[in-house]
Amino acid sequence: MERSFAEEVKRLSLGADEVFHGEGILAVTKALLQSGVSYIGGYQGAPVSHLIDVLGDARDLLDELGIYFENSASEAGAAAMLGASINYPVRGAVTWKSTVGTNVASDALSNLASAGVKGGALVILGEDYGEGSSIIQERTHAFAMKSQMWLMDPRPNLTSIVDAVERSFELSEASQTPVMLQLRIRACHVHGSFVCKDNRAPVISTRDVIEKPHFDFGNINLPPSIYAQERMKIDSRWPAALDFIRREKLNERFEGDCSDIGLILPGGLYNGTIRALQQLGLADAFGRSRIPLQVLNVVYPMVPDELVDFCAGKRAVLMVEEGQPNYMEDALHAILRKAGCDTRLYGKDIFPMAGEYTGEVLVRCLSEFIHQAQPQALGSGGALQVADAAAPLATLKPQAVQALGVPVPNRPPGFCIGCPERPVFAAIKLMQKELGAVHVSADIGCHTFGTLPPFNTGSTVLGYGLGLASSSGVGPLMGNRVVSIMGDGGFWHNGFTSGVVNAVYNGQDSVLVILKNGYTSATGTQAIPSSPTQPATRPLTLDIEAALKGVGVAWVRKVTSYNVAQMRDTLQEAMTTAQGGLKVIIADGECQLERQRRIKPVNAAKLKRGERVVRTRFGIDDDVCTGDHSCIRLSGCPSLTVKPNPSALRTDPVATVNQGCVGCGLCGENAHAAILCPSFYKAEVVQNAGTWERLLHRLRGGVIGLMAGKARTPLRPAKAVAA
Repeated sequence: MERSFAEEVKRLSLGADEVFHGEGILAVTKALLQSGVSYIGGYQGAPVSHLIDVLGDARDLLDELGIYFENSASEAGAAAMLGASINYPVRGAVTWKSTVGTNVASDALSNLASAGVKGGALVILGEDYGEGSSIIQERTHAFAMKSQMWLMDPRPNLTSIVDAVERSFELSEASQTPVMLQLRIRACHVHGSFVCKDNRAPVISTRDVIEKPHFDFGNINLPPSIYAQERMKIDSRWPAALDFIRREKLNERFEGDCSDIGLILPGGLYNGTIRALQQLGLADAFGRSRIPLQVLNVVYPMVPDELVDFCAGKRAVLMVEEGQPNYMEDALHAILRKAGCDTRLYGKDIFPMAGEYTGEVLVRCLSEFIHQAQPQALGSGGALQVADAAAPLATLKPQAVQALGVPVPNRPPGFCIGCPERPVFAAIKLMQKELGAVHVSADIGCHTFGTLPPFNTGSTVLGYGLGLASSSGVGPLMGNRVVSIMGDGGFWHNGFTSGVVNAVYNGQDSVLVILKNGYTSATGTQAIPSSPTQPATRPLTLDIEAALKGVGVAWVRKVTSYNVAQMRDTLQEAMTTAQGGLKVIIADGECQLERQRRIKPVNAAKLKRGERVVRTRFGIDDDVCTGDHSCIRLSGCPSLTVKPNPSALRTDPVATVNQGCVGCGLCGENAHAAILCPSFYKAEVVQNAGTWERLLHRLRGGVIGLMAGKARTPLRPAKAVAA
């Protein structure tokens, strides 16, 4: 996986009154152990991928406490795990990335929320909204409102996060309702400390099992039970939740001397808001704000009497609600007007309707609120001075451009150096050169970068594992076959049933490329059922090819990802064969990052023992390079770049391979498959070379170092024509 937490996991055993130092994700894990959970599950996804990694590394501790942990096949599977808490007083927690993961889990969540729970049920969500997001811009809030699940949004510090986890279980049990806990990326990775409690072994666990199963038709989501369940949401669970939130003071209030105005904000935006107030001179270094704050660590449901009480006597309040629709602002409007409160409410009339509330946005909009509200404690001059404090922010971008001389060019994300998925898209590009343009349905994963330059391959992205399913409508309407992309992670998550089985059942005549890199790489290279290396506790490795043939796919080809020419020819065969039905090409190539992590310690051990180690690198002959850069346009590898032409007679920069090269060989493969210039050469860097090997290189004129030698071998000659 991307990172091991073996050392940090040791801190999860800290006991009462000991101080835990670490990252937000680790704090969440510790809070779960302190809460007496019986089971934990989830599906990896930013920004909470590491929670699955931490739990995996903590398996021994979980087993010791009797906690069952499962790396679920999908978010829907994880959500369904919470069904254990419907009939039994067991606490359970699951995690995934929102909102796309919540989309997948929504069916199970709706049924769970309708039936209600006896034991505490907690969903820990990575709220991936804003500038650092990699997904569609939506919020979890709508799901909470739709199914009437309570939504926590704690202040981003470890003490508040740990407290929110523990209180969420209590809130869930007090109201018999599942609770969602959303953590933004800055909360997941914030560092700090908190005072620990002892870990609690659950009363019901893998060591102390349920003796007798329980059945209650009232928990089944069928008529007439569903009508009673709906009434319970309104008549029982909602009031119980409000009473608990109010009684336990889950929301926080911070007073200030500017008492005629106030800010109402979700806990997740507290740090950014305080920082903006500090820049405006309205909060000190310890976070004490001059403007009163009502911080909602529970953003749904909102507690009407708390909000009315906060607004009482204030001329104006500002609702700081990130994103749209403005659910909280509209609800607050209704609460205040029903209560006869005439406090002026500001919100999206000052803040932007969409987009993340960055530091710049918060400073500018808070300044505008002060300017309009004119708090008495500041006076008109003071308010204007605060408003003017935000003015320099407007000149930041022009100053940056002026300092650099030119605007910084956009740099789209792309594949890692040596990624086995890059050659597949190069082959697709070459195939289209021969057969013409082809409609390609893309998918979620690292391979989504194929939609960006230099490949620009993929017309739609509809969901994880849905590349093939998304081609089912357009395929029959096209003059030639369509190509769909799917990763092996997406295959096991959703693609096998929604895509492959659906295509076989409906007799679709299309082409599917499965990129088998061995992991769910885009989320941190977690293991999947077909990973080449499985955890010690999971020795079974499933086979994609066998699964395909098991459901009736007759045309299956497995091709090494880095063999561009063979991949191009196989694609052309799939597109032109007279055989109907689904045709699947498995592009087999291990994630390069994972491969490097795997072989690095092996090579280090060999070097320590004095054994021979060979590293492959590639280079470009400056005298042969034509300078047309077709190789770069076909590859896009970050290690393949340009440098000034060393020849005084030639002005065009030549291509070069920098030190980032991992020796995957794609540049040479592309040169041969596309018949580019023969300027690439292969170099082998030998460490701990033998005596005869050193002597042979000296005789050949090779340059041999004290500990290493380099053998330079040109690639097979190729016809020099432009791509």
